[in-house]
Amino acid sequence: MLESVTAPANLALTVATLAFCVAFILGALSAKTNFCTLGAVSDIVNMEDWGRMRMWGLSIAVALIGAQALDYFGIIDLSKSFYPRASFTYASYIVGGAMFGVGMTLASGCGSRTLVRVGGGNLKSLVVLVFMGIAAYMTMKGLFGVWRVNTLDKLAFDFGQLGAAGQDIPALLAASGIAKKTAQVVATIAIAGAILVFVLKNQEFRRSAEGWIGGLAYGLAIVAGWAISAKLGFAENPDTLADTFFGTNSRQAESLSFVAPVAYSIEILMLWSDKSLGLTFGIGAVAGMIAGAACSSRSSTSARPARRPAR
Repeated sequence: MLESVTAPANLALTVATLAFCVAFILGALSAKTNFCTLGAVSDIVNMEDWGRMRMWGLSIAVALIGAQALDYFGIIDLSKSFYPRASFTYASYIVGGAMFGVGMTLASGCGSRTLVRVGGGNLKSLVVLVFMGIAAYMTMKGLFGVWRVNTLDKLAFDFGQLGAAGQDIPALLAASGIAKKTAQVVATIAIAGAILVFVLKNQEFRRSAEGWIGGLAYGLAIVAGWAISAKLGFAENPDTLADTFFGTNSRQAESLSFVAPVAYSIEILMLWSDKSLGLTFGIGAVAGMIAGAACSSRSSTSARPARRPAR
């Protein structure tokens, strides 16, 4: 049974299915904990409440420690993922980040929160989800993508000139002469440690079950995503005899994200008869988040006491 599931012909479906399962749990827990990037920022600005920001920080620390541990012990190879490229396209990061921040504010939530609200039956979030997916697709492959590549992406710094294999901190430290494994451990301890100190120094957060559940859920889900796509989904392609990441849109190792996968989800729904397309890690995660939030919302509604009829 296991051999049939992990056979190259079935790996893409297996990866997508496992991503759905992880995201299903995450969606259900996210609906309970109100995890949201925009919410974390707005709580600070409007109420000077750092609770959700600490939840967000905990998820970062857990994801960082878990992912780097998988890489350190040779279980996965993060250098083969989409992110650690030597070219640091700072203009794209700044402009894209600013536009995303404005978009989150107008949409009343980040990408993951939008999926959770769709699962809860929010029609406004459904409209946001569709337009977010269209805009993401246009930015990756469409009209905005051409403009991005020809303008913003050209404003970049190439860390390869400094001898670094990527833009990540361990690669930069390794370029200065530090052993790669040592650089990885030092960077992980320093960054994750600083975040955990910030998170755990607050007594109120330490007593918050919601904060612990939300932070750990997102962090562990990211780690599970890396294990699924970079370990289980990595195998020799029988057609090309090349090592291949099955079931990812980037054809590289991926973990959970909630913008580009929305675009690919819309694409496969529109072009379902196109046999060149298939279910992927990101598409499975999008469906899982919505389904998990829907089940959580339904169970919460069922648990509410029925109102007495008005007399």
